[in-house]
Amino acid sequence: MSKISGSCLCVAVTFECEREFSSFHLCHCEQCQKTTGSAHAANLFTNINNIHWLSGEALIRRYDVPGRAISSAFCGDCGSPVPYVSKSGQSLVIPAGSLNEPVAIAPQDQLFWHERADWYEEGIAANKIEGFPE
Repeated sequence: MSKISGSCLCVAVTFECEREFSSFHLCHCEQCQKTTGSAHAANLFTNINNIHWLSGEALIRRYDVPGRAISSAFCGDCGSPVPYVSKSGQSLVIPAGSLNEPVAIAPQDQLFWHERADWYEEGIAANKIEGFPE
């Protein structure tokens, strides 16, 4: 297996892992909408030991949602999501957008579809442009 690298937005937190992902889920639950500020989270799942922190591990902050099996880990400097071990301790969750390269696994499902943002489908159908609007 080959390695893949990732980082937060400010590149203070960097990591690498093997390309051994067991699943890829898009989660539309209300908590994932809040933690991402978007329509859904895009998370890859792998073995809890499949990570090597290259820099910035001490900058990572974590928030566990009370009463739910949902967590959020993020860079304390820039706030962008970074990998973390699930509350159950069974999986390492890697935000797909934190990776520096494409992965060979496609999203397998869209979780909590009934909680999706009311504008999600209109957003998918909206005009596609290459950059900022003029």
